[in-house]
Amino acid sequence: MREGTFSELETLHNKHQRPVIIHLYTGWCAICKIESFNLNKDKDLVNFINDHFYFINFEAEKTKEKIRFEGKEFNYLPNGNSGIHELALALSKNKSQPVYPLWIILDADQNLVYYHEGEFKPEIMKQKLKEISAL
Repeated sequence: MREGTFSELETLHNKHQRPVIIHLYTGWCAICKIESFNLNKDKDLVNFINDHFYFINFEAEKTKEKIRFEGKEFNYLPNGNSGIHELALALSKNKSQPVYPLWIILDADQNLVYYHEGEFKPEIMKQKLKEISAL
């Protein structure tokens, strides 16, 4: 799957607007690993995402750089041996502890069109993404 970063998103978006998939995950999340494996196995889904969406894989607890998104700056918030990125909290509906994996899909104008906490099965994702790309 072709992955981008938040910093590339602004540049890409200025050239060619597309819907955006933001996948928030952590290294300790077992469901995230299984889900990622299953999604990458589904070549039709991978090709569909590559052709119609920008895809950002965002490690919520290890990403430490400052991120600019939708005109705001977000920083990493250390907490002892770990921490979390402010952007993960901003994107999550559960502000104290996001549920992982977390899928956020924005339309080409970067408005939220779909929010999904927990495992996102490939066949359900395909159906949802086809609906969104048809908008």
